[in-house]
Amino acid sequence: MSLTNPAPEYPKEAGGYLIDILIHGYPGRSVCHGTLGWSTIALLRGHGHVALIDVGSFGVRHILQQKLKNLGLKPEDVTDVILTHAHYDHMINWTMFSNASIHISGSELDWSLTAPWGKTPVPELYVKELAQWNTLKRIEPGLELLPALVAHHAPGHTPGHLVFVLKGLTRDIIFTGDAAKNRAELLSHRADMSLNEQDSAATIARIWGLWAEKPGSILVPGHDLPMNLHDGQPVYLGEREAGIKAWFSTDLEKTTEFSIVLDQCVKT
Repeated sequence: MSLTNPAPEYPKEAGGYLIDILIHGYPGRSVCHGTLGWSTIALLRGHGHVALIDVGSFGVRHILQQKLKNLGLKPEDVTDVILTHAHYDHMINWTMFSNASIHISGSELDWSLTAPWGKTPVPELYVKELAQWNTLKRIEPGLELLPALVAHHAPGHTPGHLVFVLKGLTRDIIFTGDAAKNRAELLSHRADMSLNEQDSAATIARIWGLWAEKPGSILVPGHDLPMNLHDGQPVYLGEREAGIKAWFSTDLEKTTEFSIVLDQCVKT
């Protein structure tokens, strides 16, 4: 059975929220230039909240602004920024949202403040500023931080990482961040870039348990497409889009476009 199903899309509503995946994460890294840091950004609108789950890094700022604009929103309209963990590719853009409460695990924030400068994916100055920000909200596992949205402790990738479960009547939506970054980690029960492999394995097992609790539930990972379960196997919802344009000629107006999705090669 193919694990890719391009026809179905992720549900647009659950738990009293409209749900939009503004940025789809990508399950890969550069060969020569380090991590890509292309992470998932989700938008929830409902119960009087306009909430983002993770906010990405510098490279997606203009895309994030445009995606919000397409939905009739400005950054100032966002009421809540909910962070799975304190790595640069998931949290740097919290500074875009001046009116929002910024939610992060208290233990994750405390850990990030002790990370050695210049040696980890923690954006040192951003977490230092966040720790004293006037709208900071420290989350504890088990907290229902918004109506129907519950935080779960998910250590391994980082010590205070959180997974968020949106409880719906017919299905749940599970936002895993980097506790389970992609389908390969889910299927192998192993995590790349884990600070504690045993914790990651236990967390991935708990994620599978949360996913199986309610038939039809959707999992939204930090660096992959949304998925549901079919015969116990993760099946992608939607189609992947990813590519790079490069200036290889002497003409500024001419670029070469590389598609970096499965079964596609180079397009010029």
